[in-house]
Amino acid sequence: MARARVFGHEARQAIFQGPTPPGYLRRMGSPRTAARKKSPSSKSRSTSPKRAASSTAVRDPRVDAYIAKSPEFARPILAHLREVVHASGPGVVETIKWGMPSFEYHGILCGMAAFKAHCSFGFWKHELILGADPRAAEAMGSFGCLRSIQDLPSRATLIRATKQARQLNEDGVRAPRTKTARKKPVSMHPEFAAALAKNAQARSTFEAFAPSHRSEYLEWVGDAKRAETRARRIRTAIAWLAQGKSRNWQYERR
Repeated sequence: MARARVFGHEARQAIFQGPTPPGYLRRMGSPRTAARKKSPSSKSRSTSPKRAASSTAVRDPRVDAYIAKSPEFARPILAHLREVVHASGPGVVETIKWGMPSFEYHGILCGMAAFKAHCSFGFWKHELILGADPRAAEAMGSFGCLRSIQDLPSRATLIRATKQARQLNEDGVRAPRTKTARKKPVSMHPEFAAALAKNAQARSTFEAFAPSHRSEYLEWVGDAKRAETRARRIRTAIAWLAQGKSRNWQYERR
């Protein structure tokens, strides 16, 4: 969720390359500010255009609203994760990015999300903190599908990992970028093509989908090892497409 495997590089660039805040240059050129900077007894103030960490946590009411609107099973999970992140140290700033709660400290720290049947939580620099954790392959995030607090590591382990993430951000360590090979176009199985030809609504939905959404259905049908499995998936795919649903509609937040 809020880490390199969750968020795109383009989105990350958009976050950190924002405009200069109002009053920034004015503060920099103020004689009073200059005098205060020279005084050894005064506290330094950050004038960075980027959001700087403060000594106290900044809670966002939009995160409260997000948790309140989430499924009942998800609320205690999200509340627990929120508390753990803030327990890692002062200065964490809450916000909403990509429609999901995110936590910042000298940049993006981590993020969480709730879906219909599970939650997810991820560190922005997951690989540098947890390495090749197999749970990360189960779903978006660092710990796979979370259906209860028991699916998470202990509170102490989470706090320790969050502190490590904080230190990486303080040190200016960037999240590693992994180059992925371009996938070859997936061909449509003849039986799936025949089923689509018989259902105009399903065919119309499929043809209107973006290439990535069409590929999800094609791969799902094509990956079936047994004829019975393939036939069952085709029936399900046609039913979902007739209702205008994508292959992974269960995980889409409504």
